[in-house]
Amino acid sequence: MIDEAKLNAFVGKMLGDLGGACSVPMVRMGERLGLYAALRDNGPMTSAQLSQKAGVAERYAREWLSHQAASGYVDYDSETKSFALSPEQAMVFAEPDSPVYLQAAFDMAVVMMENQALVEPAFRTGKGIGWGDQASCLFCTTGRFFRPGYQANIVSSWLPALDGVVEKLEAGARVADVGCGHGFSTVFMAKAFPKSTFVGYDFHPGSVDQARVHAEQHGVTDNTAFEVALARDYPGDDYDLVTFFDCLHDMGDPAGAARHVRETLKRDGTWMIVEPAAGDRLEDNLNPVGRLFYSGSTLICVPTSLDQPVGAALGAQAGFAKLSAAIREGGFSKVRTAATTPFNMVLEAR
Repeated sequence: MIDEAKLNAFVGKMLGDLGGACSVPMVRMGERLGLYAALRDNGPMTSAQLSQKAGVAERYAREWLSHQAASGYVDYDSETKSFALSPEQAMVFAEPDSPVYLQAAFDMAVVMMENQALVEPAFRTGKGIGWGDQASCLFCTTGRFFRPGYQANIVSSWLPALDGVVEKLEAGARVADVGCGHGFSTVFMAKAFPKSTFVGYDFHPGSVDQARVHAEQHGVTDNTAFEVALARDYPGDDYDLVTFFDCLHDMGDPAGAARHVRETLKRDGTWMIVEPAAGDRLEDNLNPVGRLFYSGSTLICVPTSLDQPVGAALGAQAGFAKLSAAIREGGFSKVRTAATTPFNMVLEAR
């Protein structure tokens, strides 16, 4: 027997999900056309006023605003026929330095849609898909997606949560940022600790090129360098700190990467591993954050790992137990959770 109440509730959930999915292009256009910025900078506006400020056609502006109001993304005043972006909504849509700026998350949804054509056949073969062979905008989108969280947390809370690391960085330390991508994590650390030297390593040449550009833009070329290298063979053997930001679970051989980190650290050195927030059991991750991470993991992380030697495919929701097991297999005796956010967990290995 069909339970009508359960059916109606489930259909309602589907309508919400479909509304969110259909909102992806609407949000992306809102940013690219400067619509959110205009609402942020000018306060409540009618569609005609927004069209003038943003330089778009009024009819399109009116329909876009109607969608945004129906979605709860902007506020609507029926008396004045005006639309407004609240401070909280602006933090999500119009403030790039906000820790909850989510524009890049909508771009990531497009990346995953593009990756479907690659990943769907892999379901039958079990093969992986190389990082460089996935959606063309994956690399810039990944960097942009993680940037707000890194800017908000690396210097202010994550590094201070490690034992004695900030003191070393302030005095002058050698740091390897492995899997640095477009280099935002490296740049933020280098800017905060000018006496220390930082080398960002990534196996994707295009990302390394962009990291060098970002270092120049942020004025940290004096204490940074970026090189193409794998996690299992990057050079050096006297680092005070090695950092892995949101990349260990993507690696084919995380235990092998851990062994190499151990070989390149000083005896009193520290390895900081930042990973997506996750519990050790599936039931711990059946929540909105886990839902997003499992999607990204299926369409990006697992295929990337399976394309590499060993192909451990830990996935973006690996959890502390699996991650710490790989870290200990690499020769580290102490692994602890040093800090957490709703989206990340920071592990310290020594």
